[in-house]
Amino acid sequence: MRSFLALIFCALLVLAEAQLSTVVPKGFVTQRNGEFRLNGKPFNFVGANSYWIPLLTKKEDVHATFREMQGAGVKVWNSTEWVLNDGRQGLQRLDYVIETAGQYGIKVILAFTNNWVGYGGSELYVNWIAGAGSTHDVFFSDPRIIASYQRYVKVIVNRYKNSPNIFAWELMNEARCLGDLPAGPNCVAGTNLLSHWYKQQSDYVRSLDSRHMITTGGEGHFYWPDKNVGFWHNGVFISDYNFNGQAGEDFDADLQLENIDFGTYHIYPQYWYTLLDTPSSTNFTIKDWGLSWIQDHANSAKKANKPVILEEFGVSGLQNKTEIYPEWVGLALKTRHAIMPWQFGMTGLKERNRVFKYADYIIDGASPNDGFAIYKNQTAVWNIFANAAKVQNSRSR
Repeated sequence: MRSFLALIFCALLVLAEAQLSTVVPKGFVTQRNGEFRLNGKPFNFVGANSYWIPLLTKKEDVHATFREMQGAGVKVWNSTEWVLNDGRQGLQRLDYVIETAGQYGIKVILAFTNNWVGYGGSELYVNWIAGAGSTHDVFFSDPRIIASYQRYVKVIVNRYKNSPNIFAWELMNEARCLGDLPAGPNCVAGTNLLSHWYKQQSDYVRSLDSRHMITTGGEGHFYWPDKNVGFWHNGVFISDYNFNGQAGEDFDADLQLENIDFGTYHIYPQYWYTLLDTPSSTNFTIKDWGLSWIQDHANSAKKANKPVILEEFGVSGLQNKTEIYPEWVGLALKTRHAIMPWQFGMTGLKERNRVFKYADYIIDGASPNDGFAIYKNQTAVWNIFANAAKVQNSRSR
């Protein structure tokens, strides 16, 4: 989905105590034996995604949004916007957001770039450095692009590496072989290009910062060539993109990397399986598919002995949300996930009407709604996550 290209704001998470070479200061989150920890105690959370917060121009709106998140028990926030400059509309704005998040007990996952074109992303590197006609996946292999990415990463990590308000560094949001540009032959199932890139970049970030956690930011695609997962449609067997390695990820292998501290994955079956999500389907529901996807990732995380975050998920339609989310959240809680629905919505903003970009806009003081937004006045849906936050908070005491 169009997701956090630059920052992901997280609240009170963890860092890998077993893998970090230095003593973790108070307020830094760690992971150990498959769970997040903060100041020596388990840290379990429900969070939220809100890509639009860094785009707000009124400081009181930033405070009001974090205040409402805090009141709902939110401990993790994901966002999306990045402008690399030192001015008031660049890193100074990011400085303010990170500082304000900390005032409300909310920590920040910072994503270094985005797979998709929305609000920038990896293809800016491809277009500027590799040039026209290049495929998306050269981002992961071109030495010039990798060097440029690392120069950028170094600026960000050095700026915030001493801040306990940072939850973790995220290498890239939703990395895939393809993006808005097509994939090339060097990034197909079995090439392990993304896994090599994850290792290279996580090792580099660890060399800069030994105290914060690192994650891939991936959607959680598996590579199960021996299982031949797929489905039949009109008499034709279709290999399942989420399991056949075509995306370039290998969730099981990527989670085993030494400097990847926890796993992330997303759930949007309503949009991934349009061929199956039809009234005539007799053996497919988006609810059941999502439950299976959650369990698959829980199993992988248990095998790796690392935590996992259901970092984005969404369905459209209020009835779908009220029927499906309790089931997904219930299984995620049972399997000790951290939970971050897409996306947190806010009303009553002082900024009344403004177009951001890509048809995203504030209207009458309401944050952008892409069909997934959850507002406080949608009580039935809101309470699903507020109640889950209470469960998570009770586990952290």
